[in-house]
Amino acid sequence: MENVVVLIVGAGPAGLATAACLTQFSIPYVIVEREDCSASLWRNRAYDRLKLHLAKEFCELPHMSYPPDAPTYIPKALFLKYLDEYMERFNIQPKYLTSVESSKYDDDKKYWSIVARDMAEGTTINFIAKFLVVASGENSAENIPEIPELHSFPGEAIHSSRYKSGKSFSGKSVLVIGSGNSGMEIAYDLATHGANTSIVIRSPIHVMTKELIRLGMTLAQHLPLNLVDSLLVMATKYIFGNLSRHGIRMPKMGPMTLKSKTGRSAVIDVGTVGLIKRGIIQVEGSIIKIMGNIVKFQSGNELPFDAIVFATGYKSTANMWLKNGESMLNDNGLPTKEYPNHWKGENRLYCAGLARRGLAGIAADAKNIADDIKSVIRSMCG
Repeated sequence: MENVVVLIVGAGPAGLATAACLTQFSIPYVIVEREDCSASLWRNRAYDRLKLHLAKEFCELPHMSYPPDAPTYIPKALFLKYLDEYMERFNIQPKYLTSVESSKYDDDKKYWSIVARDMAEGTTINFIAKFLVVASGENSAENIPEIPELHSFPGEAIHSSRYKSGKSFSGKSVLVIGSGNSGMEIAYDLATHGANTSIVIRSPIHVMTKELIRLGMTLAQHLPLNLVDSLLVMATKYIFGNLSRHGIRMPKMGPMTLKSKTGRSAVIDVGTVGLIKRGIIQVEGSIIKIMGNIVKFQSGNELPFDAIVFATGYKSTANMWLKNGESMLNDNGLPTKEYPNHWKGENRLYCAGLARRGLAGIAADAKNIADDIKSVIRSMCG
């Protein structure tokens, strides 16, 4: 039995940020991680050309900036270097290969009882914690939608977490399902490596340049969101023209308001729109069913494909092990309360990085959690 003050579950950016903030207050903690490394999504499940989609000033973790000579948009390798240096600076030492299997709150004794498994030794570890922080991420498990007869597809069907580069798909017909940032960038990567690329775009999306997003986030600190949205939409139409002709519809809600209310981000164009306009990347709508290597779309099109990449996101798995967490998380393992009041549940339960607000949201969560724990400990000590 290990008695700890704070148990942090997850050693991704959210867990690391929370650990650093607790360290600033000299509050002891233990951080556990089921994988064999920190930030496993970035290290093991991110495609090669990935960069942070937002400018670096919106992507810093608490108490440590990027080097002055770092590029505005941080590439994957540099972000991982930043995380490694962050861990070193704050002496963060996660217990790797430690998978939390269950947790429940003891109302009589006022502590969390957590059962974890040491995956290397095959043994059980029991923790007792005064505070519990869920930092296992909204991107814990692959989300692959149910498509009729998907099992009949004879080609390669992978989630974007296993996609690295378009090199191995050169000359093949590839369908990308999902039109968020990952899907649009993977489609671009495939096309530029010589794949015959199609992408499914079902829902309306905002498509913007990274410079426009940076401008919008900066203006949003000083101006009303509806005014910022109006400026961004006008600029977007000027830059890209009418994209509805190419199968890309714009949401009724503006990009900054949409992000604020739903957590849905605008798509940052890396060149995909230009290839769509030129007919190099084909846009398709909803899929009706799959018949062997033929995909039938709602438009009536029936097209053959050699491979399918699901850029359909992830889902939280916190509800699989967290009991008594109804005050904080819903059935999907995401916060029940709206941002920015989502990070705190009952019985000294917290979550970091589950609000779909990126690294800036993670930094805010970590600071709020550490401040609150500090305040509770102070009140407990009289």
